[in-house]
Amino acid sequence: MKAVQFGEYGDPDVLYVAEVPEPHAGAGQIRVVVRAIGVNPWEWKVRSGALREFMPLTLPSIPGSEVAGVVDEIGDGITGVSVGDEVFGFATRDAYAEYAVMAQDMFAHKPPALPWPEAAALPTAAETALRALDALGVTGGQTVLVNGAAGGVGLAAVQFAALRGATVIGTASEPNHDFLRSLGIAPVTYGEGLVERVREIAPTGLDRALDVAGKGGLPDLIELAHGTDNVLTIADPDAEKYGVRCSSGRSKNPFPALDQVARLIEQDAFTLPVAETFPLAQAPTAHRRSQSAHFRGKLILLP
Repeated sequence: MKAVQFGEYGDPDVLYVAEVPEPHAGAGQIRVVVRAIGVNPWEWKVRSGALREFMPLTLPSIPGSEVAGVVDEIGDGITGVSVGDEVFGFATRDAYAEYAVMAQDMFAHKPPALPWPEAAALPTAAETALRALDALGVTGGQTVLVNGAAGGVGLAAVQFAALRGATVIGTASEPNHDFLRSLGIAPVTYGEGLVERVREIAPTGLDRALDVAGKGGLPDLIELAHGTDNVLTIADPDAEKYGVRCSSGRSKNPFPALDQVARLIEQDAFTLPVAETFPLAQAPTAHRRSQSAHFRGKLILLP
């Protein structure tokens, strides 16, 4: 099969398409013919070598974890799925490829009307956002701010928080404000003066603040949310310095998050836009775009 891999750490140009052996479904696994692949910031951070001390790789390595595709192999012990079913979720590894393996509880059935790119955009955003909101204790009646509301996780978080009954404020650049308003979110511009802009909307401050941007906004969030206990980040490496909790990794069973977002989409109660799609061979371009951080929603590779 064709897959994107890198044989050395470096800039996006170290990514290339290669012919590699196909994976096959083992016990407790399915294999899918991949129709779309999600691109996430974690992948270019790994590719660059920034995380090599914490997560050493055997090179060459195939990036990626988010896939949507059609089941074509089913291993022993798998239930609730048949060959030909359309699913989305997390590959065990090596998602930038024409085939991928997924374990039980790591996938859910794709809503029939949902296009493949939109399906591949969902897994990380949905799982991360719900895990973070649960860790923060976001409930109805609260005023919640999401810092970095126009990216994949941010857009998922503002919608999930609003569905819980919270009043939601989202930081984003000006071109994304109208879209956030269409979701019922109060937009504010990030950067210097954020505290004053937020207090114009929420004079008494915030009940909870979630940082998904990781761009130095924690001091303002701590001030607005009345202390570190009400702030959580998934992206700021200085979290420990400020005494703020950091949520990372992935839950051992993401199926509830995947199933919940699929049901919401079928009810037309959730949306996550795809900013741009790229052929598999243009993975370097997709990584450059991801590193720019100037887009709304998710970037997708198409095998």
